[in-house]
This record gives sequence, structure tokens and C-alpha cells, in this order.
Amino acid sequence: MRSFWTQALTITRRDLVVEGRSRETMAVVVPFAAAAVFVVPFATDALDVRLSMIAYPVYWLVALLFGMQVALRQTAVETPSQRRQLALLGVDPAARFTGRVISGSLLILVVLAVTAPLVFLFYDPEPIARPTGMIGVLVLFAVGLSMLATLAGDVTAGLAIRTSLAPLLVVPVSVPLLLGAAQALESLVRGRTTLPWVLTLVVTDLALAVTGVITARSLEEANT
Repeated sequence: MRSFWTQALTITRRDLVVEGRSRETMAVVVPFAAAAVFVVPFATDALDVRLSMIAYPVYWLVALLFGMQVALRQTAVETPSQRRQLALLGVDPAARFTGRVISGSLLILVVLAVTAPLVFLFYDPEPIARPTGMIGVLVLFAVGLSMLATLAGDVTAGLAIRTSLAPLLVVPVSVPLLLGAAQALESLVRGRTTLPWVLTLVVTDLALAVTGVITARSLEEANT
């Protein structure tokens, strides 16, 4: 029996290999995310709204919508027969959950990394006083969103309305993640402490991690 982390990293590697072959994130999601960054200003009155004022809200909106799309797509990779095969091989459901969260987080970070310079180039927002602190905020946001989408994908697996129901589950619950990340960024821009908002992200991530690990086996049994 392989160790927990060996199993988790094997699942991560499998998902990344599938992504490397399909290139859905880089060929579809990232271009649409970039297009969204440029399209949003056309829905505003450029005479009354300075683009720099909406730069960071646009960034987090794109991050949530397209990051969620990436993570939900990761949960749809496995077919019922593949899930049964993993169960027969003795793969720990919690390790499977962890592996998919890691791969989803990495792909979400790709979306975040690509869209960030576009926002700065096109919107010219107020510079971040402590840019290095933004790395931790992005990682916490990506991990939390990946866990949330993975849970939503498992809960709705096999349902005919999965593609519409899963986002409806993710968006309301993602409010603490979105609020914590947005306010942490605002604090970094203003040079204020980010501790309360970073703690919000950490607590939310821990709650999602505990929920995912505890429910992994029961959700696997329900879906196989």
C-alpha cells in the first residue's frame, strides 16, 4: 500500500498529464479569461469610471469565474469506471481528493498568473506596496477555490444538471475566499496589515480541507 502523499501526488500527476494532452486550460480557459479582462470596460461608462478603480475587482471576478471553471473541469476528468478502478486499487479517497486539489490549485494559479499582468497593463491600477505578500494570498485563494470546486464536483457527480448545479454551489460558499483575498490585496496596496484577511483565508481553507477529507469516502461510495 502506497503512502498517502504518494497516492495524492500520483493523482496530481495523472491530472496534469491529462491537462497537458488536452491543453484545455491554456488553449481555452486562459484566452477567454484574458478576453474577459479586456471586455469588462465596455460595460462601464469610461467617462465616469476610471479603469484603475475597477482593476482589482475585475481581477478577482475573472479569477473566481475562470478558476472555478478550471477546477470543476478537473473533477469531470474521472469516469465512473475510473473511480471504481481507483477504489479497487485501494486508493485512499482522501488522497484522491488531495491530489485533485493540488492539480486544480496549480492550474488556477496559471490563470491568476496570466491575467494579473494583463490587468496591470490595461487598467494601470494603483501599485501594490508589498507585492511579495500577494503570492501567499493567491496561493491560499487558489487552494481554497480548488477544494470548494472539487467538493461541489463530487457532490453533483452523475447528475444530469451537474454543469449548472456545481457553479451554483461554489459561488455562494466562495464569498469568504473572495472577500479575504480582495481585502488582503487592498491592504497590500495601502500598506496596511493583512493578518485578519489572511486568517480568513487560512480558516476557510482549513474548514474546506477538513470537510473534503471527512466526506471523501462517503462521496466516493455514492459515486461508484
